[in-house]
Amino acid sequence: MDPEVTLLVQSAGTTLVALMATDAWHRTREGLTQLWRRMQPERAETVAAELEAGREDVLAAMAANDQETLSELRLQWQGLVRRLIVARPAAAEELRRLLDELDPDGTAARPVTQHATASGHARVYQAGRDQHIAER
Repeated sequence: MDPEVTLLVQSAGTTLVALMATDAWHRTREGLTQLWRRMQPERAETVAAELEAGREDVLAAMAANDQETLSELRLQWQGLVRRLIVARPAAAEELRRLLDELDPDGTAARPVTQHATASGHARVYQAGRDQHIAER
């Protein structure tokens, strides 16, 4: 497979799983379902059901901080997207546009890695997103 398409597939799996846990979920689900309806209409309803089930799995994995399950889900969606693009190469460009629309700055696909060291009476506050601290 073309390296550019491979990168697109990897990005799609990562972005999709990340967006499943955000407010953009409904737009994401609708956009992907419509993509499948245009490219592989016979699989669209199955993919829509897999999206719903996948979201439940993502939310449960995030609540449990289960990184292994999240990685498996990313790989699962990478496989589904790869098979779609192999069957319908025109889907690659539509998928690229959809990902740009859903995640224009690419933040959903970027992993957050944090490291901190504290000593003495120091405190460390870290967050991958918003953080609100109310101390007195």
